[in-house]
Amino acid sequence: MNKVVLIGRLTRDPELRTTQAGTPVCTFTVAVDRRFARRDENSNQPTADFIPIVTWGKTAEFCNQYFAKGRLIGIDGRIQTRNYEAQDGTKRYVTEVIAEAVEFVGSKRDNGIDSGNSYNNGYGNQTENGLESRADALGPNVSNEEIPF
Repeated sequence: MNKVVLIGRLTRDPELRTTQAGTPVCTFTVAVDRRFARRDENSNQPTADFIPIVTWGKTAEFCNQYFAKGRLIGIDGRIQTRNYEAQDGTKRYVTEVIAEAVEFVGSKRDNGIDSGNSYNNGYGNQTENGLESRADALGPNVSNEEIPF
């Protein structure tokens, strides 16, 4: 099984390109704090991993339109590795996450817009303000404040 779930902040604005076949592809990097890591001695900041993310098709267009540097997002996808030969003749290896679903994470105050937006790479419809909350998905007697994520 190859499954990745990440929550992190974009380190820069997403970059949208189009393949020669006309398929949109969007790339960006997400900084994911390590859960139990020591803080950096120089800056007192938690240690983070910087994960390259790739999205395709409608998901790529959604990411380019709605995400920006500093935005807290959730990603559901898979790890993919590849290699290529660089212009200088050296072989390069790349490990990246191919996002199958992306969504806003955090409160409206944290992100500046409604956190109910998401896109699910063709497995569902893009919705704005139409998603059920996590509590609704768990049942009628659970509030969003009771959910630890």
